Amino acid sequence: MHLLVLADEPVDAARVRAALPGEPDLEGARVLVVAPARNESRLAFWVSDSDEAIADARDVEEQSVAALQAGTDAAAVAGEVGESEPLLALRDALVTFPADLVLLLTGDDDLEAQARDALDVRVVRA
Repeated sequence: MHLLVLADEPVDAARVRAALPGEPDLEGARVLVVAPARNESRLAFWVSDSDEAIADARDVEEQSVAALQAGTDAAAVAGEVGESEPLLALRDALVTFPADLVLLLTGDDDLEAQARDALDVRVVRA
């Protein structure tokens, strides 16, 4: 399985397993965690002050990758900081990572419908 996880806060193996449909087995899986670099304020977005957003996303990505490496039998776990727009971050990741499933672990309520419409891969939100 190739699992693409979009997370806007650190996640661990238990949260990922709980969100997966059916019998969640990550043994031998390849997992890519993408943390979008989202600005907390509209002002920061408009003045293109993305340094803090990138640093925050890097923390989410690093903590999530470490937790998944420690808590799963996945063959490979990697991470990256994505674009501030989550759908664009997913599209970018799918160019180089052939996901079988996209797992949305984010508070963005509208993202699931957008991702299902825009992406040619199964999408699950938890």
